[in-house]
Amino acid sequence: MSIVMAILAVIVMVLIDQVVKYWAVTMLASIGSIPLIPGVLQLTYVENRGAAFSILENQIWLFVVLALAILCGIAYVLRTNRIQAPLGKIALLIISAGAVGNVIDRVINHYVVDMIEVIFITFPVFNIADIYVCVGVALFAVYYLFIHKDTEETEKK
Repeated sequence: MSIVMAILAVIVMVLIDQVVKYWAVTMLASIGSIPLIPGVLQLTYVENRGAAFSILENQIWLFVVLALAILCGIAYVLRTNRIQAPLGKIALLIISAGAVGNVIDRVINHYVVDMIEVIFITFPVFNIADIYVCVGVALFAVYYLFIHKDTEETEKK
């Protein structure tokens, strides 16, 4: 995957996240909640000033600095080709899109717009960027556990 394609992919993912958040701010906020699957899933507007479960509430710049440090680390790893396998690279790009999406919210709004609520369990309301981070981390775990060692052993031969 070329650097241009990688950057475009991240931009598209961030745009999707930001469009959904814009809709949540302009439409969902005035409605409150919209049931999608009754008793299971609904859209609920929330302004999250912390992390999951509102931990470290109002620590905006801590989250921004942490996200920027992670993004710099990801950029370094990708730029220096420390990861060869496509799954590892894709996972890091997905994590990057999630980090950028939430950093935009924190810098502009001083909170993150969340809207996806799982009703049948106690779970924080989340957004598309959060999904990107979770999926990216899961994919990276799969890469690290099942592909990383194979790639290292192949390179040593």
